[in-house]
Amino acid sequence: MSRKAKPIALDLLQLAGITVDGPHPWDMQVHDQRLYARVMGGGSLALGESYMDGWWDTPSIDQFIQKLFEAQIEKRVKGDWQTLLVGLKCRYTNPQVIRRAYEIGKRHYDTGNDLFRIMLDRRMVYSCGYWRDARNLDQAQEAKLDLICRKLELEPGMTLLDIGCGWGSLLQFAAERYGVTGAGVTVSREQAELASERCRDLPVTIKLDDYRSVEGQYDRVASVGMVEHVGWRNYTTFMRVAHRLLKPGGLFLLHTIGNNVSSKEVDPWVERYIFPNSMLPALAQLTSAAEPYFIAEDLHNFGPYYDLTLLEWDRRFREGWSRLADRYGERFYRMWRFYLLSSAASFRVRRIQLWQLLLSKGPRPRVARRVE
Repeated sequence: MSRKAKPIALDLLQLAGITVDGPHPWDMQVHDQRLYARVMGGGSLALGESYMDGWWDTPSIDQFIQKLFEAQIEKRVKGDWQTLLVGLKCRYTNPQVIRRAYEIGKRHYDTGNDLFRIMLDRRMVYSCGYWRDARNLDQAQEAKLDLICRKLELEPGMTLLDIGCGWGSLLQFAAERYGVTGAGVTVSREQAELASERCRDLPVTIKLDDYRSVEGQYDRVASVGMVEHVGWRNYTTFMRVAHRLLKPGGLFLLHTIGNNVSSKEVDPWVERYIFPNSMLPALAQLTSAAEPYFIAEDLHNFGPYYDLTLLEWDRRFREGWSRLADRYGERFYRMWRFYLLSSAASFRVRRIQLWQLLLSKGPRPRVARRVE
């Protein structure tokens, strides 16, 4: 396999317009000749791991991955048994049961607030910015928060629940600008502690909790970048919980990354190193789960803005790396940049999307208008 792997791999790279040791920013520099057999046998998992191990480099990771996506190279390279096991786990088990709900918090969101402070905007919003009229990341994220608040038709005195509240950015913004009383839940201890500190002078409460355990009723419910951790077996449960928590006539805004097609598979490298027990929903999966509980009021796709957001996160991460290097190390640096820039490429070629789905609980009078 090792002797046959190199010519096959080089042919595949040529199909994608990539040259080993070539002059373009998307070209690949190979530092270890074992790379070809490793990637031909291990697929996307091996590609990411070999980059982390320093076996290859490229001046522009996002352009390199974009070329592979455009040529659909992944369809020609089968993963190894580890990739198969990940697929079987997602298809035949429920990795997102309550007893495992906190694993994503511990392994990703608890990585370190120092990392996220450097990478994110001043409000620490860890989801796609809204760049329509924005000139920088801070403006794009404030525009996105305001867009959510306007879609939810927030008014002073309303109650807002944020399922998967992160570091409290939406609740803080909504309390300051729209005069609401807020509550948020997250499965990340680091997020819960910092969100509570940031919102301590506002009518906002933060709890370390799973969405299935939340009680009460609220005028409005939002979930921004959290349903990606719910899993296909639990979409109906998620919608049923949101329905239970929302007052009659209330609005629920669901902001999520999504797949173009319904799937029960995940990327094995992302599953292992970035977002364990996570899965991107398709629109059909979400709307099917929502159908018994909600009326769909609006659907908004601004996925191309995630490319811009991820490139900005990467720039900030690189520029702030000197303050993080001693704690995290070189392998983490390579892993994190591969995550950010391969994600940017995915949005750029429209393999994945960013949706805001606005749902209502029961009939309610509404003016026919679109908030943008």
